[in-house]
Amino acid sequence: MFRRRRPILGAAIVGGAAYQAGKRHEQGQADQEQLAEYEAAAPQEPSMDDTIDQLAKLGQLHEQGILTDEEFARQKQRLLP
Repeated sequence: MFRRRRPILGAAIVGGAAYQAGKRHEQGQADQEQLAEYEAAAPQEPSMDDTIDQLAKLGQLHEQGILTDEEFARQKQRLLP
């Protein structure tokens, strides 16, 4: 006589595989979120417009006598690569 296989064992195997797949999917999403947070927190280079605006402000401060020639040159060098 043939004996029937236990249906519970088959369901457990399928359920375990689905559980593992879900965990991998969840981990992938967590990795993507971490990457997005890292990229958002990474210092970004200022745009050319920002640099020009800052140089213009430095020039005004220098013309007004607020910045000395040394301070102006040092700040300008810091802004320009």
